[in-house]
Amino acid sequence: MSAPDHGGRGGLEAGAHLDRTGTLHLTGHTGPVPWWSFTKTAIAICALRLVEDGALRLDEPLEGKRYTLAHLLRHEAGLPDYGGLAAYHADVAAGRTPWPVERLLAEASADRLRYEPGTGWAYSNIGYLEVRRLVERASGLDLGEALRRFVFAPAGVATARLALIPGDLDGVAMGDARNYHPGWVYHGLVTGTAADAARLLAALTRGRLVTPETFARMRAGRALPEHRSETYPDPAYGLGLMLWATDPLDHPLGHTGGGPGSDIAVYARGSEICVLWAASSSGLDPVRTVFRRLMGQDEPP
Repeated sequence: MSAPDHGGRGGLEAGAHLDRTGTLHLTGHTGPVPWWSFTKTAIAICALRLVEDGALRLDEPLEGKRYTLAHLLRHEAGLPDYGGLAAYHADVAAGRTPWPVERLLAEASADRLRYEPGTGWAYSNIGYLEVRRLVERASGLDLGEALRRFVFAPAGVATARLALIPGDLDGVAMGDARNYHPGWVYHGLVTGTAADAARLLAALTRGRLVTPETFARMRAGRALPEHRSETYPDPAYGLGLMLWATDPLDHPLGHTGGGPGSDIAVYARGSEICVLWAASSSGLDPVRTVFRRLMGQDEPP
């Protein structure tokens, strides 16, 4: 039996804007979309709640490792990424079943650190796979249940869930992607509405998910001047958050995500939250659009 076709259903855009008065404005598709790497923010919150509960340690080297949980969350552990593996992208495009984790790690030579932890920076999905494993061991729960208990329920989001098999993407707008298996996102792929992505980030920034001290640690980012661009003029990365290196609370704070067929940007500036998911064929740049809206250079949706 062929895999279900998830491509193109539900429109090409989904937007949510939580304004300074607390009013939520929605545009386009209102059903679930893939959150892609905004999932990292949810996983980071989950791990940090376990730190607050004493089940994990943030700054102590992990057993048998030279890196800490903080290094993993900030992409400073020295682990490689699988995003540059041509065989990975070929099998995703062909609609094949995801590789066993052991093959993924072997293909990426994940047993060899690229630099001494804390001395460099390189975005690593494998690092967040390690965080997923830590969360599951420390909580005694699979990631989906851990996220529900420690993140989604306290944030009051009802549509967010972890997609594990192709059938979990039924009813999810996947843009131009066809026959995608969510298992290719090894740290986990959360799906949910744009409105619930906004609610989750609002719950974090408004102090409903972690303590003020923990949120301050999340915002303590590593400045990344080597990655400056027109879109990211002053980039930094914190604990599961993309930031501005200077005055992060005065600039967009959140996470960008992308995968086959679509992209998403979920950012806050002060009490204002803006989310935009767009299919690749829409021609929209979600990050640039969201940044312009939050910086007052464009009207919100």
